[in-house]
Amino acid sequence: MAFPLDAEGVWCEVSARCNRGSPALFLDRDGVVVEEADYLHRVEDIAICPAAAAVISAANANAVPVVLVTNQSGIGRGYYGWAEFRAVQEAIQSAIAAEGAHFDAVYACPHHRDGQGAFAHSDHPARKPNPGMLQRAAAALDVDMARSWLVGDHASDIEAAKRAGLAGALHVLTGHGPGERAAALALSGPFFDVRVAASIADALALPLFDRAPR
Repeated sequence: MAFPLDAEGVWCEVSARCNRGSPALFLDRDGVVVEEADYLHRVEDIAICPAAAAVISAANANAVPVVLVTNQSGIGRGYYGWAEFRAVQEAIQSAIAAEGAHFDAVYACPHHRDGQGAFAHSDHPARKPNPGMLQRAAAALDVDMARSWLVGDHASDIEAAKRAGLAGALHVLTGHGPGERAAALALSGPFFDVRVAASIADALALPLFDRAPR
């Protein structure tokens, strides 16, 4: 079975049911939607973060596209492959679907300075903190980036959101969050709002959820 990779080898999976032209909720995966596990590639190691499915379901109900954007250097380094990534993603989707939630798009970048072969890249435009994955989503879904938000646990997630022109980002203290808090907050500015929260559960307070369900 073919993988949904673009010409640069970036995973780009977009659902046909996406609501085009609206602001989106961008989510990092590891440490935000699922509990941090070094180079997650086994289904048995998946643990969904509390409230993650509820937040995603609320976005779905408000016609806000939910876009997963994840760096996957484990693929680039040769620790696992796209088949393992797909298996993990399908298991995560099944777990949140049980609570009425779904992703509208999934982007994954395998490139890294320590990558092997075609995955070796000192600073690939799609690897966060670069905004390439978010920009792909903006083009594919006609996202209103100026009203979109991201939830992440790394400062690099927050920087990618800022560079993509999002309204702001929620830095969560799960995963790698505690050690990244200062760097994440330093990215806040007059046109980019950085908020800190205990977990993804606090995303329900973001302005995205002020919109009336359709």
